[in-house]
Parts: sequence; C-alpha cells; structure tokens
Amino acid sequence: MAFALSNMQLESSAFNAHGAIPEKFTGEGDDVSPSLSWRDAPDGTKGYAIICHDPDAPLVQNGGYGFVHWLLYNLPGSTTSLAENTGDGTRGKNDFGKMGYGGPMPPEGHGQHHYYFWVLALDKPTDLPEGLGLSELLNQLEPHLLGMNRLIGTYQRA
Repeated sequence: MAFALSNMQLESSAFNAHGAIPEKFTGEGDDVSPSLSWRDAPDGTKGYAIICHDPDAPLVQNGGYGFVHWLLYNLPGSTTSLAENTGDGTRGKNDFGKMGYGGPMPPEGHGQHHYYFWVLALDKPTDLPEGLGLSELLNQLEPHLLGMNRLIGTYQRA
C-alpha cells in the first residue's frame, strides 16, 4: 500500500482499538462485518474503500504477505459509517476465495493475531467491478489516495 497516513479517525462500536474482536465477527461466530465509523477525512475526499488484513497470518502469496479478510469499495464520499453486516459498497474477493467479509479465523494454536481495518480516502468516486483482489484494487486506488488510517483489533482462537 502507498503510505498516506492521515488524521482520519476510524472506530467501531464492536471493539476498541487494540481490543479483542468479539466472536460474533469471526469465522467461529456469525462471521458478519463489524460496524465502522470514521471522521476527519482529508479535504477533497470523494470516495472510500475498506480493507481488513491480518499481517500475522503465516502466508506469503501473490507477492504479498498475510491474509486479506475484507475488501469493500465504491463507497461515496458522503459515507462516514458502515452498519454491522453492511450491504453497502462493492465487495472484493478475500483470501478465503469468497466475496465480501470473512472474519478472523487464525490457525489453531497460532496465538493472537492482529486485524488491521483500513479506511482509504480517495480524491474521486470509484465505480469498480465486484470481485477485485487486493493487488487489483490497490492498482486502481493508489493514484487517487488522499489519506488512510486504521483500527486494529485482535483475535485468538479458543
């Protein structure tokens, strides 16, 4: 990802920063996306995208590392929140090979993993097709990236 850290603030009513992600939002629970909200987007923001990535996953694939759990894009610039189990936006393909959100599910006995929920602010609205993978999505978004920030949650299988 391009480095474009900003003053945007991202939070969730489901978990606190660096806090445990409740089982409901994991592959061991209902596997639904948590609610997210953000504020203080950079001036000129016209669209958003969301990425959830687990850098602790012991994988190197397709020139990247970790595991992509969620790609959501084509969110209008007027969007400042997503409801739990949102139907907003356009779904990309996660590393489970499925469209949309796939919650935390680290390998058994692998300890605690960190899940980075990123919000990307863009200088133009997007109308990208459903099903893009991370590298395809970033190729489209990076030239339009104004700023980004993250919310980190943790999960460990019982």
